[in-house]
Amino acid sequence: MTTKLKIPAIELKEVIFWYKPNGWQLQIPALTLDHGQHLFIRGASGSGKTTLLNLLAGITQPNQGELWVQGQPLHQLRAAKRDKLRAAQIGVVFQQLNLIPYLSVLDNILLRASFAGKTGTALQQRATALLEALGLAASLWQQPASALSVGQQQRVAIARALLTEPALLIADEPTSALDADNRDAFMRVLLAEADKCGTTVIFVSHDQQLKSYFKVELQMANLAQGVVAC
Repeated sequence: MTTKLKIPAIELKEVIFWYKPNGWQLQIPALTLDHGQHLFIRGASGSGKTTLLNLLAGITQPNQGELWVQGQPLHQLRAAKRDKLRAAQIGVVFQQLNLIPYLSVLDNILLRASFAGKTGTALQQRATALLEALGLAASLWQQPASALSVGQQQRVAIARALLTEPALLIADEPTSALDADNRDAFMRVLLAEADKCGTTVIFVSHDQQLKSYFKVELQMANLAQGVVAC
């Protein structure tokens, strides 16, 4: 009987990215995460955190090396295929949030599912359940996103990212506008949902207090040492 090889959720090998050939470079000798692992990333401004997230989300490609997500070679895929993979398997919450201001809270969340070709009553029920768990009042669900505070918009963005139970969740400073109580409630919901779905989490924050929620930590200054969590 043959043994099936285990494929990591994320695997980077000798990755190098640059904007200009002779300028700043992000170098990642090795980064490997197993399915369901939660990784906390911190580092100074300009250290390459957002660039790393863009690579993992398939928004940009490395100039050198191999980048595998869910067994797919993002370093080889054309933009259209990377977009399809992101819609189907990756939930993303970036600092800009990218909510559509004139759409309601619920429509913003459900729009993400439509990009993945998913619709139906079950998704609407999951959307409202996530909003309840994240502490967003039902009176706001039909309000346009532009009417919400930044902290409320952050909760909508994470509900949108979690809606389709993605294999990978990428979050860039998603708690920056929350007070301590709401931040901790947010983290409990986020990680509980991730554990329930077996979602791999990549989480960037400057908030040192959030480190306690994670078993694996990456400091960008130590990136050259690599991270293997399998």
